[in-house]
Amino acid sequence: MGLFDEIKDKAEELKDKAVELVQGHSDQVDDAADKAGDFVDEKTGGQFADKVDLAQEKVKQVADDLDQAN
Repeated sequence: MGLFDEIKDKAEELKDKAVELVQGHSDQVDDAADKAGDFVDEKTGGQFADKVDLAQEKVKQVADDLDQAN
């Protein structure tokens, strides 16, 4: 097995672990996304608010999708 295959396998393991951690906890993920976005907006003076909002919505959507798949 080559180095690339090992990296690919490890990435797959990490993805699976992340999915397990998120499933059933989408409310907590949503809250964390809101807090992180608010922190970034505060520290940057809202300079990137539009991009932060998009990232927050994407995180929330993925968490909700994972919950529904469970």
